[in-house]
Amino acid sequence: MLRIRKRVSKSRKRIGRNCICTLLLITISLLLLVWLPRLPVLLALFFPSLKLMNVKEDQGKLSAIARQGSGSACRSLYGGFVKWIMGKDEKGSDSIAVQLADEKHWDDLVIVIAVVSSRQKETSSTTGMRDTVETSMLIQHRAQEVVPKRITQMEEAIKNRDFPSFAHLACADSNQFHAVCLDTCPPIFYMNDTSHRIISYVEKWNRSEGTPQVAYTFDAGPNAVLIARNRKVAALLLQRLLFHFPPHSDTDLNSYVLGDKSILQDVGVQDMKDVEALPPPPEMKDNIPTQKYKGDVSYFICTRPGKGPVLLSDESQALLNPENGLPK
Repeated sequence: MLRIRKRVSKSRKRIGRNCICTLLLITISLLLLVWLPRLPVLLALFFPSLKLMNVKEDQGKLSAIARQGSGSACRSLYGGFVKWIMGKDEKGSDSIAVQLADEKHWDDLVIVIAVVSSRQKETSSTTGMRDTVETSMLIQHRAQEVVPKRITQMEEAIKNRDFPSFAHLACADSNQFHAVCLDTCPPIFYMNDTSHRIISYVEKWNRSEGTPQVAYTFDAGPNAVLIARNRKVAALLLQRLLFHFPPHSDTDLNSYVLGDKSILQDVGVQDMKDVEALPPPPEMKDNIPTQKYKGDVSYFICTRPGKGPVLLSDESQALLNPENGLPK
């Protein structure tokens, strides 16, 4: 709670307000952002708080305020493709996010998230980073030599919509991040066997096609964020994922594939019978029995690059009842 109070105090100074309403609203927002920093959707609580108070700060300053909650929060003020600038100020005042391109720039991309586990991590991101900085020999090389070059290369790949370069950079950086975690003392194990299997299946498919079809990236956890180059590839990806990681037989498919469910039509799947009848992917060798890992994935989310938080003018689009504030 002391940590939250300090961050609220900093936010009040930056915004330049000193009323009880401001304190209450930002306390609620920061409380959620601190405890659940990996869910950028919670920025939807921070954003309307600022709108309610009629705060006129530019996006850069608001990003710095959101950064008090988490890096994920400061990035989520924007939609599309966002770069998080490290900054030079020891207090982090210039550690902000900037938008590289909006969500319309590369709208062919489709994202499939494999939620392997929603349980709390054994090592938090903050603790893990602190331990890594203090003990890893690889982190300095990564920070000084690798990351700056990859950021420039990734910006160029996004600008040119160059998926092969984008995929190579995303996968390589994800793998190196987790290599640094293993180089930490004590070693940090964010991914699990299911995470490794997903990587293996994607790598085999990409190699069989001769060019990347899907990019993968893992944050500080076991859940896979898989980025397909277009919707057709995304349907083939989900088909493979459902084959390798089918739900339990009594699972409702509508609760196993969330988000844009229309992609199930492209996959050719309507119910569990269709899932059980899916053929092995062609890149799997015929002479090796293909093992399935039923129940190892909690659920999938199908989505695409989207907007940042927006103020709704149509109350019918709101998720909360305007009369009592409860979910509809």
